[in-house]
Amino acid sequence: MNLPVISVRNLHMRYGHNEVLKGIDMEVESGGIIGYIGPNGAGKSTTIKILTGIINDFEGDATVLGMDIRRDALEVKKRIGYIPENAAVYEVLTPMEFLGFVGRLHGIPRTAVESKSHDLLSLFGLAEKADHRMNSFSKGMKQKVLLISGLLHNPDIIFLDEPLSGLDANAVILVKEILGQLKKAGKTIFYSSHLMDVVEKISDRIILIHHGAIIADGTFDTLKEQAHTGSLENVFTQLTGSGEQESRAGAFVDVMKN
Repeated sequence: MNLPVISVRNLHMRYGHNEVLKGIDMEVESGGIIGYIGPNGAGKSTTIKILTGIINDFEGDATVLGMDIRRDALEVKKRIGYIPENAAVYEVLTPMEFLGFVGRLHGIPRTAVESKSHDLLSLFGLAEKADHRMNSFSKGMKQKVLLISGLLHNPDIIFLDEPLSGLDANAVILVKEILGQLKKAGKTIFYSSHLMDVVEKISDRIILIHHGAIIADGTFDTLKEQAHTGSLENVFTQLTGSGEQESRAGAFVDVMKN
């Protein structure tokens, strides 16, 4: 029997008096795409920051690739990729310089980093911008560089927190295809997003977190049966108790008319 690549037991996290995570239990097997969804403030990003070794003052147990994330955070970071929504790129650098820096942190030989960076930038349509300073880049262009930086070292697990933010339609399609190919290659992808249609289409398993606790966990078909509704957006709305959105929207429009 294969050991889970992610294992979380009784995970709690507080910010002052605010308890963000309230006893999360979760196991993730190797391979496949896990969609991790929930409303703003539900604890999605906090969970990911714990599993990537960014936050270590949590309660409970968390292992990644069989390693304790508190004790072996550096070893875990060598084997995972992390693409957040709003990471800082060093804007005074060019994409080639930034990716070269990231590659050296991972111990990739300089010539290999240069070759891979050039090829990956080209695939994202950034070849002509490879040697331009990133302080002139749009959010979408910076996000493409961040995506490449998180995948450059060929990680075993890829954590994505709103990775499509700012991307144009063609780039979104490309990223979805890349994730599908990575899954076929045996990678494990832990994907957090508000884009329900994307999560619905790419995920093998969907975990719904609300107020710091998991309230649903299974395939899309399983969640659909649980909520007795059709789309993931409707499942999300019903299970998180957000069904008043239509009336609130009507009230919003009424206020505008006055």
